[in-house]
Amino acid sequence: MTRSKWLYILAAVLALACAFLLVLGIFGPGLYRLLTGSGATTPDFKATLQVLIAEATTSSVPVTPEATISSGEPQGHIVFTCQDQSAEHICIMNSDGSGFRRLTSEDGFRHWYSSLGPDGKSVVYSQYREDNVYEIYELSLENGASIRLTDQLGVLKAPEISPDGKSIVFGRWTVGSNQEQIWLMDRDGARLRRLFSGAGWDPTWSPDGTQILFASDMDGSIQLYRVNLDGTHVQRISNLPAIRGRSDWSQQGMITTYSGESWKREVYIMQVDGSNTHQVSPAGGNSQGPSFSPDGKWIAFTSYFDKYGDDLGCEIYIIRTDGSDLRRLTDNEYCDYQPRWGP
Repeated sequence: MTRSKWLYILAAVLALACAFLLVLGIFGPGLYRLLTGSGATTPDFKATLQVLIAEATTSSVPVTPEATISSGEPQGHIVFTCQDQSAEHICIMNSDGSGFRRLTSEDGFRHWYSSLGPDGKSVVYSQYREDNVYEIYELSLENGASIRLTDQLGVLKAPEISPDGKSIVFGRWTVGSNQEQIWLMDRDGARLRRLFSGAGWDPTWSPDGTQILFASDMDGSIQLYRVNLDGTHVQRISNLPAIRGRSDWSQQGMITTYSGESWKREVYIMQVDGSNTHQVSPAGGNSQGPSFSPDGKWIAFTSYFDKYGDDLGCEIYIIRTDGSDLRRLTDNEYCDYQPRWGP
């Protein structure tokens, strides 16, 4: 084919292209309204094209709930026992240690064993009333009001509200009894009932609210057990030396506790059946009293890493469940302990 013929074909193609663009410019708006049945004005084709390109480049990566979760930084609040020169109090802080404030007043009493409600709006705790009598109180974080839920039932410790917000589990010891036991009551203190006849203390709820995890020496050494809410199917799950009691059960189905002789305690995690038990706290801190973060990725606990050997040197620390990223949250002249993580 000669060069002149190539030029003729190229000119014809360009003429057809120009004619098409002219027709589109003149009839485009009417054609769009005809095809869509809309009275709208001519669409912005450039903007539409940009949207289509953006959708084409992202549609292969579906947006899932996991994709919107935060970077893994700790969330929620931590309540704990904080001491001063006069008494023990209940304090609260954000999960990064900021927002520290004391919740209980200077009433001359001692306060322990706090935990956050499942909605994060209140705290339950034990308060010394008189010898051999600790009462359970619930304190509103919205208005600061505190309500006593019990009346001279004995030494009541470690109260915790159920996941559905309807009940409270706690440990109870009375004069004349030879053991502490696990008890339940309604959220308002009514309908008091014993969970089962065996010894038990430091109870905590399963995430679904159908079982209670607790410590007991019913088989000799202190170990962790779980039991149904009707008192049946008491099952031992741990096999660690020198367990003290405080434990927690995460939403992801893990359990944490602490074990070891005095000044040599460490935090452990395990499956709910006791398998895959392993230490998570760095050695040498005398770590104890662990509690999971709401997302199950962190553990708060008491330790003496920076003031080892000082009875008043305990502070609150957090660590990832894989044993990394240890962080100290408190720095006070008195002891901060019994942390409990919540919303």
